[in-house]
Amino acid sequence: MTDLPTVRIDGAVHSYEDVPGETGRAPLLFLHEGLGSVGLWRGFHHRIAAATGRRAVAFSRLGHGWSDPPSAPRGPGFMESEATDVVPALCAALGLERPILVGHSDGASIALLHAAAYDLPGLVVLAPHTFVEEAGLREIEATRGAYADGLRERIARHHRDPDVVFRNWNDVWLHPAFRTWDIRPRLAGITCPVLAVQGTADPYGTVAHVESVREHARGPVEVVLLDCGHSPHLERPEETDAAVARFLSSLP
Repeated sequence: MTDLPTVRIDGAVHSYEDVPGETGRAPLLFLHEGLGSVGLWRGFHHRIAAATGRRAVAFSRLGHGWSDPPSAPRGPGFMESEATDVVPALCAALGLERPILVGHSDGASIALLHAAAYDLPGLVVLAPHTFVEEAGLREIEATRGAYADGLRERIARHHRDPDVVFRNWNDVWLHPAFRTWDIRPRLAGITCPVLAVQGTADPYGTVAHVESVREHARGPVEVVLLDCGHSPHLERPEETDAAVARFLSSLP
């Protein structure tokens, strides 16, 4: 998808896809996972746009997809900087006023952090991370072997530099300083309605993450548990699409 449009933020080019929708409805902004990109949503944003009539924008973070590489390796605070710096700048550049964020995995954590600091009409998080679990770290460490054993070739179809993508995800999560990462205290800043979808067989995180959103957020939180792994929108698309569309239809 090298023919995607681009937008420049602080001198760096981000690639994105913009699916048009009806005016007067809050737009959707999709935030991808740690190894994700626009293409790796595999059409989820198109399906939700079609089901809801809303404009849907998906973009690739720096180093992902066909966006510019980051100026330096990421550190443990990258999700906070994405939430408070990149997302607002992107919204301003693309005319996304008070969007509903739809995030998956790391993108869901970024969405939670943004919603804790900004007034949003709603929020959808798929397999979010709110703290660090040892079992999840073991799975992330195991992907180092998988990367050399075929994973690199698979993700290279969707990224300009798969090595940068992998290191900026794997190295951050396995950095010693990241073991204390915990955004649960920040969730009290979320006052908008939230839909949290979690796979019960997710190797990267337990249901404790979505339960922590329900426990700490001050807005109403609906939790949907599905019999799947880390990607409900890909593994259980019909149930996930229906839950997201139903939630979005309930918003004012």
